[in-house]
Amino acid sequence: MANPTDSAPDRIDPSDEASLALWARKLDVTPVQLEEAVRAVGNRASDVELHLKGSRSTTNEERVEAQDRRK
Repeated sequence: MANPTDSAPDRIDPSDEASLALWARKLDVTPVQLEEAVRAVGNRASDVELHLKGSRSTTNEERVEAQDRRK
């Protein structure tokens, strides 16, 4: 099993189910989302994390609109 503490701690091995499950838990995503992110940006965990955070983050415009709706 590939492990984040192995020699390449910042690499995600999407072909290893145990590694995929571990990283999915760590990054709070589904294994499918993780596989898609690896396909999009490569297997470096930091790149995958940034990609996933970017896809889930809100824009300033969305935050302003939400605040306006609360008023």
